[in-house]
Amino acid sequence: MHDTAAKTWRHLDFFQHKAYLHARVPRVTCLEHGVHLAEVAWARAGSGFTLLFEAVLLTYAKHMPVAPLAAMAGEHDTRIWRVLEHHVQAARAGLDFSDVTDVGMDETSARRGQDYVAIFMDLIERRVLFATEGRDAATVKAFAADLTAHGGSPGTQIQRVTCDMSPAFIKGIDQHLTTPADGQDPGHQPEVVFDRYHVVAKVNDAVDQVRRVESRTRPELKRSRYAWLKNDANLTSKQRDQLVWLTRPSMALDTARAARWRDDFNGFYDQPTPEAAEAYLRRWCAGAKRSRLDPIKNVVKMVESHWDGIIAWQRHRISNGLLEGTNSLIQSAKRRARGYRSKTKMITIIYLIAGKLPLPQIHTI
Repeated sequence: MHDTAAKTWRHLDFFQHKAYLHARVPRVTCLEHGVHLAEVAWARAGSGFTLLFEAVLLTYAKHMPVAPLAAMAGEHDTRIWRVLEHHVQAARAGLDFSDVTDVGMDETSARRGQDYVAIFMDLIERRVLFATEGRDAATVKAFAADLTAHGGSPGTQIQRVTCDMSPAFIKGIDQHLTTPADGQDPGHQPEVVFDRYHVVAKVNDAVDQVRRVESRTRPELKRSRYAWLKNDANLTSKQRDQLVWLTRPSMALDTARAARWRDDFNGFYDQPTPEAAEAYLRRWCAGAKRSRLDPIKNVVKMVESHWDGIIAWQRHRISNGLLEGTNSLIQSAKRRARGYRSKTKMITIIYLIAGKLPLPQIHTI
């Protein structure tokens, strides 16, 4: 032992009073590393907090913004962020992604405007695997690199990917989650499943486009947007009465025809087998091409250009519903915090609330 140094750590409060631990910690001499401070069992080096106090901060940070947490603890929020970032990074460093097979990818808003964070989730374990800035093909490349760093093999192990029909995500999957065939190696191509919600949203957009154009000559369509776009179970009594009035045969509305094509398209997801669903969708496309409604015909082009990914839903029945639910948790946390000063801090909170990380627990320390 070289000598000792007096150290102090903030501990759990004693009722309304702050509590501190004081100890003289040995400094030891090492022939290889020189003189350095010995580690203690109740705190990590350089923290200034005991492990129990840090565990309490992590527990509260899952449910409340950092600013009021810092005020409650009587500490500067910068110190709180350092604790959160350290434990999140340490917990992620020890994760093993070698058994991940089903991945969902989506983006969530970071700030107003076109400012996003891309999220990649394990659909089986229902946890966030990776989050990064942006929503372009480079985010998939970053995910592939992170998967490799955690023992995974992005070119061979990912079997199914669910996403929206974003060209950036599709390009990223083709470039970074695929192994091309080479000689006797057949290669590997994950099966892309386009999220049901996003596909149906495109058809709903077509109905609304028809309504917008027709409302210029048919004033009765004014203020009827949500009556057309809501599911029947979510309609108010007033909206239901409005829809009954507008869909009478004597009204002869193009919007009503577009809505019927939309309802018929939704029948694709109710088919009992993939074979029946594919035959149903072919018949729908053939009829919709003759609908004389340009937005509906554009939907047909979209469906035909993304055919395999839309049909794949019938085989696997997976979607981005988990990501949409996680996105709502993230946006709720962001609203409570009135936003984050950087996307790095937002990503830390995403891992904290949705990453299922093995963080220190109060009862295990």
